[in-house]
Parts: sequence; C-alpha cells; structure tokens
Amino acid sequence: MTDDMMNLRMLLEKSSDADLLRELIGFAAQRLMELEVGSLTGAGHGERSAERINQRNGYRERDWETRAGTVELRIPKLRKGSYYPCFLEPRRLAEKALTAVIQEAYVQGVSTRSVDDLVKAMGMSGISKSQVSRLCGEIDEKIATFLNRPLEGDWPYIWLDATYLKVRQDGRIVSVAVIIAVGVNGAGRREVLGMAIGASEAETFWTDFLRKLARRGLRGVKLVISDAHEGIKAAVSKVLSASWQRCRIHFMRNVLAHAGKQGRRVVAAFIGTAFAQDDAGAAKTQWRQVADQLRQRVPKLAALMDEAETDVLAYMTFPAAHRPKLHSTNPIERLIGEIKRRTEVVGIFPNEDAITRLVGAILLEQNDEWAVQRARYMSLETIAPLSNDPIIMLSAVPAA
Repeated sequence: MTDDMMNLRMLLEKSSDADLLRELIGFAAQRLMELEVGSLTGAGHGERSAERINQRNGYRERDWETRAGTVELRIPKLRKGSYYPCFLEPRRLAEKALTAVIQEAYVQGVSTRSVDDLVKAMGMSGISKSQVSRLCGEIDEKIATFLNRPLEGDWPYIWLDATYLKVRQDGRIVSVAVIIAVGVNGAGRREVLGMAIGASEAETFWTDFLRKLARRGLRGVKLVISDAHEGIKAAVSKVLSASWQRCRIHFMRNVLAHAGKQGRRVVAAFIGTAFAQDDAGAAKTQWRQVADQLRQRVPKLAALMDEAETDVLAYMTFPAAHRPKLHSTNPIERLIGEIKRRTEVVGIFPNEDAITRLVGAILLEQNDEWAVQRARYMSLETIAPLSNDPIIMLSAVPAA
C-alpha cells in the first residue's frame, strides 16, 4: 500500500492538468488488474504462498480508448487459462456497431471534420484496418444470424414501416429505404421479424421482403398494419392471406387537411364516434352516417371516407383488447424514431453494409429487451384464439 501511495504522489507531481485524468485512469486500472489477478492466482505479485493456484506469465500491451484519451495498459497473463479485465467488457452491440461504422468511414476515406469530432468525442485516436475488420466481423456475424433466424409458430399481427438514410454510392450521396417488420406471435410476444435495404419502397421491394419472411417461416398472419403505401398494400395481397389495416392516425391527417382550420376539431370528433363503437357492424354504420352528413358541405372529405372505410376499420373485427395497438403504426414508429435518433450521429453512411450493421444492432438490442419483459404485449388468453397452433390454443384454456 505504501508503494502505491508513493507512485500516486509522484504521478500527481509530474503530470500536467491535461494529462492528469488519463494518468489517474491508467493508475487505477492497473491497480484493479493486479488485485483481480491476485485473487485468481491465490497470491500477490512476487508473493510466496501455499495457497497459490496459478502463476503469472508476464504482460501484454493493450491501448484502452477512453473519453480522456488513450490509456496504455499492461494486462497480466496467466500460465493456465486467460485473464480479461472486468472494466474492458464489450460495450453494447449498438455502440460497437457505431464505432465500427465510424472506423469504416476512416478506412474508406470519408474522414470529414464532423467524423473527426465524433471520433474524438468517443475517445478514439489511431484506427487500423485490422481493428476495423475484426470488430465488423464480430458484429456482422451476430446480426446476420438474428436477421436470418427461422420464424417459428404463428404471427397474427405484423407492422410494416420504413425510414430513409443517406449512403455513399459510386461517389454520390443517395437516399435508400430501410424497411422493417415487427410482429406479435401466437404467445403474445413482440419481436423484430426482419429488415431490408432498397432504392425505394417499390411494390417489388416489399413483395421480395415479405416472400423472404415467408421462406423463413412467417405464417398465420391475420392483420398487417402500415401506412397507405400502395406498394405495401399490393405486396400484402400477393404474399399474405391477411387483412390490411390502414394507419388510423395517418388517415386522419389526410382527412383533416380537407376540413379547413375552423372545421378540423368538429370533423375529428364526428369521425371519432365511429371508432368508439363496440363492434365492426356498428362502426361501419356510424362511419357511413358521418360521411353522408359531410358529403354536401365537404364532398372531397366524404369521398375519402367512402374509399377508406374498409381499410381504416379493418381492426374492428379483431378482439377489443387488441384494438388500441392495432389501429395505427405507433408500435413500430417508436422503433423507427429510435433508429433515426441513433443514425443521425453518423449522417452519411459509407456503404449499405454499414447501415445493416448499425440498424441491425439497434433492432437486435430492442428485440432482446422485448424478450426479457415479464408482461406479454398481448395476453395469451386474448390472442390464443387467433393462433392455428393447437398447443397455444390449449394453453390458454383455463383448468377445470
């Protein structure tokens, strides 16, 4: 302990203010490693003890990137087994993916001033191609396994949505569509089903995406919820034998644009009376009554209601307990919002692999969080009747 105090005092005396924090971090880290290795070997450094169970075997150099700068560590080695400091445990996958994206941008010559500032803020300095290759390979393998995993059981409900990100292609900066699917399975659990990247949200792109999900095992779909994108609607009708729910919130925005500033509140209240009905029949009756009342004064609005009736009220034929989560794309838009927040840090991606790496890591982390939640997204008792799996249907039947 006396030697440690002398070393610390010398450190404080010789270090400048700019280097003090980094030196203190290095001193504390080295001391912590010595204590950890001492517990693993059963004896301190150079100590003779009958309780010793392992021997030291020198050190290996390692640069530790911190927010205070690069700290040079000497990690103790063991003759039997291996030792890895607890404070160097891998960061969250999305953080590692972000780091990999920035490193890859450097390697490919996309080192703009904004990237330099970001790298400094993250505490990184020198970056080698071997570091990039090793880190990217580790992340890509995990994400590929996740995005291509088999989809087992029934998936009564799925939500589809997309966001656009900027990427470099052939020396140009272009926008690409990143489409995502989220589903609820027959056990009432929510999962990320998949993602894909394409030039636009064309019908062929959505069709190919849904067919890939089907090949992975997607089945038992009863309702697909999305915005009113014609490509999605056409792809759903081609690939899935399911109803389509047009996002109620997006529809209301379109409708109220024809109501004028003064009439928006009244029109919203009128249409809302249809959503407040107890069953699909009553909702459709009320919907038509409202459309007829508005037809003479706002014919365009009434025509929109006529056209959208079946799609906007599709969710009313499903269990009442599920309807608050089925009438809009809100469940997936929260996820899209988190993706936008995290990808804005990068701005322009060096390639599509970098997009898959970061967005895939975010989706994987979100899926893991949903998996450990104690409460189901939808109760087993209410969703089991929608499942074609007899085991799930039987498990929801109360015991006699």
